[in-house]
Formats: sequence, structure tokens, C-alpha cells
Amino acid sequence: MPHLLALDQGTTSSRAIVFDEAGRIVSTAQKEFRQIYPQAGWVEHDPLEIWATQRGVAAEALERARLQARDMAAIGITNQRETVVLWDRRTGEPVANAIVWQDRRTAPFCDELKASGAEEEIRRRTGLLADPYFSGTKLRWLLDHVEGARARAARGELAFGTVDAWLLWNLTGGRVHATDPGNASRTMLYNIHTGCWDAELLRLLDVPAEVLPEVRPSCGIFGETQAELLGAPVPVGGVAGDQQAALFGQACFEAGLAKNTYGTGCFLLMQTGAEAVASRHRLLTTVAWQADGRLEYALEGSVFIGGAVVQWLRDGLGLIRSSEEVEALAGSVGDSHGVYFVPAFTGLGAPHWDAYARGAIVGLTRGATAAHVARAALESIAFQVADVVSAMEADSGLHVNELRVDGGASRNGLLLQFQADLLGVPVVRAAVTETTALGAAYLAGLAAGVYATRDQLRLQWKADARFEPRMSRDEAQARRRQWARAVERARGWEAQG
Repeated sequence: MPHLLALDQGTTSSRAIVFDEAGRIVSTAQKEFRQIYPQAGWVEHDPLEIWATQRGVAAEALERARLQARDMAAIGITNQRETVVLWDRRTGEPVANAIVWQDRRTAPFCDELKASGAEEEIRRRTGLLADPYFSGTKLRWLLDHVEGARARAARGELAFGTVDAWLLWNLTGGRVHATDPGNASRTMLYNIHTGCWDAELLRLLDVPAEVLPEVRPSCGIFGETQAELLGAPVPVGGVAGDQQAALFGQACFEAGLAKNTYGTGCFLLMQTGAEAVASRHRLLTTVAWQADGRLEYALEGSVFIGGAVVQWLRDGLGLIRSSEEVEALAGSVGDSHGVYFVPAFTGLGAPHWDAYARGAIVGLTRGATAAHVARAALESIAFQVADVVSAMEADSGLHVNELRVDGGASRNGLLLQFQADLLGVPVVRAAVTETTALGAAYLAGLAAGVYATRDQLRLQWKADARFEPRMSRDEAQARRRQWARAVERARGWEAQG
């Protein structure tokens, strides 16, 4: 039976998972690495540590599976998106630490772009906002602040990449400097309509084209690994950013299919097919992947505080001893007793985009208890996701018939039932919750001929649990109106301070 190796390079750890042809997990290995905080708002990683941990867990996963590199039909790469690495093409050494997607050091430059009126043009070409989140301004900062970097980059001596490109370079011994359109579409340098690096955006951000990787299809053979890394050369057949890979792993292959990952925050993507839908509700338009000779697109909305609100109940308030206890506490009451919790600890994400919002708990009476607060906290996750789904439907004209879900908090049945009640459609938890790694493996498997078509993958996708809506639509709408009132009270709080 052919096997596939997925390299899942995340923000806090590197993981490797071996899958069999049926998409079942055979083995996993994981290793955390350092988070570097040079000053407030700055977040960095050591690229060499990323590579060392990723190489190490790949070998460990093979060993645990009692398989060898020659048993792998292909490798798929999925990665933390927007994080920037800049390295020397001759030596392969990074010229600085990687600047992580969370890093906010380029906020002043993004403010300048907005003030100059450039954001609308950026949005038209890239589907993105002018925000430090994306890679382009981080790359510009490195070119300006690492001694000699800008001149060396212009001479073609340096290579830029998001983490997928950095891993691909090292896996192939420096023979391949490439990325896929999904990762490229998160840089603020790539035109999602032409499918090319955009000369006007390069000029606007002052980035020389000489540093850029080649953009290749997400599903296709990028090259082979060096034989000495894993014991034999293995083709690298798939590359996708983590959220795009999860969309693929959830078999969201048709326009209108959507997935939500319930993690620390929430990432919701809706497949829109061959159309790059321009959002009127400040969602992001992004490339999902390039496969079968065509670009496919998605709308994306990010919720900043998802499962993190449960961590706050545990660590900040001490209402629970472990995150797993929240479902029992919240389920001990029939509803939230009119309590609404807006967890805007770091502002509000899509579709509100209010950096000055702050957390609020409203509707408190003497009858409110810890259980009601816990229930309101869980419900806040579902309310935020419902807001994003509504914005996506309004933008695309497509109706979400079911929401496919994964991530740590998707184990909470109370949350998923309330989510189905708010949306009025089924919420379906995938049987394989490692959908990010699975998506990368599936892309690689298609490229290597393990699978003939996506129809095989569609048939392999299985549900672990399905939550049907029970609440009346009138009640759901009334609850959402109250939630909107609570959000209004949280908005702009810091600005008014």
C-alpha cells in the first residue's frame, strides 16, 4: 500500500504525519521550537531551528511507522502562512530570524499605505488588506534593516520565501526555490487574478523581483529530497498553506463548501471555485490552490479569539481547572440567562475589523452564575463564526448548506450544537481531525498518482459526528440580534478610553 508523508510546519511546533492510501493516520511525531520576542509586538523564529525540528520529526514519524523513505509515494508540505524567511542562495544560511505572521512591527508602514490611498489598489490586486499580517511588508523591513540586504537582494544573492519555500529549498538541497499560489497570495506581492508576481506591488513595497521564488501549482512534483535526509529520495508533490490545506483535507472541492477550524482563534474558508469573489464585508479573497491546471479561490474570515476564551476562563478567572471541563459547566444550565460575552481581548477580526474593541460581558444580573458565563463564552465562539458565515454568503451569493469543522474545540459537542442552531444548517465534524496534514498529503498523492481524481478523496472523507439544528429560526435570529447589540457595546472601547 502506498504511503504519504505530510510535513505540517506550524507556529509553535513542527509535525510529521504518515498517512496510508485510505487517509488513515499511521504515525505522528511533533517537536516544539522557540518563540522569540525581541520587543513588544515583535515575534520571530530561528529558521534553522524550524528546519532542524521538521527534518527530525520526519525521520521520527517514519521510524514510528516502521517504514522507510522508499515506502513514501510523495511528501506534502503545509505551513504557517505569512511568516518570512530571507537567506543566502550560496550558503543556505538565513540572514536574520524569520519574522512571524503575528509580528506587528510594520504597522506604521501599513498606516502609510492606507494614508496614501494605496490600500484599495492592493485589495483589488491581492484580495488582502494593507496589514502587517501579510508577508510583503515584513520582507521590506528585512531588506531595509539587515545590513547590506537590499543591495545583495538586487544582485540576486538572497532568496525570500514563506516557510514552505524554506523547507522546499532545504529538502532539495537548494535545487528548488518555489512556492505555491496559495502561499504567494498571502504575501501582498502576488496578483491573484493574473497568477503572477505583480510589478506594481513590488514597486509599491520596494521589493526586488530577484529574491522571489517561482510560483508552481500546489499539486505537482516540485522536486526530490536529498537522499541522505531520509535514506532515499522522495518526490515533493504538494504544497499549501495551513488553512488552504485544511480546506482540501475537508474535501471542500465545490463552490459553497466551507470549513471552520476551531483553534486558539477560528479560520473559516469558503470555496468559491474559479471566481475570486471581491468582499464587501472586509473578508479576504485568497487563492485556495492551483490543481488540475486552474486556480481556485476562497473567501477567508479570521476570528481572533476562539478556544482562547476557554483558556481565559481557566487561567484568568479560575472557573475551570482544565479546558475539557467547560462543556460540563456550560451544559449544567439550559441557556446563558441573557448573558453575552464578547471576547475582544485583542480587538475584533472579520467581519468587524475593530482593533480598538475590547472584551465585554453584558446582560449580567444577580441570577447569573459561573455556569452562565461559561456558556456565554462558548456561545461567543459560535456567534463570531456565524457572523463570518453570513458575510461570506452575502459576498458570494452562495448558501452554506453545511459547515465542516475541525480543530481542538470541535470536540465540544455543546459548541457545535449551538453553532448548528445559529446557522440553521448541519455542522459536521470530520473523522480525521488532522485535516491540515491530510490536505497536504492528498495534494501530494494526486501529484504522485496515488489518487487518479479528487472523486476518490471525496469518497474517503468521513464524518465523525453530525449536529443538526434544533432551535427555531425566530429564536436564532433573536439571539443573533442580541449578540450584535453586545458587539456594539464592545466596539471602539480603547479609542474612547
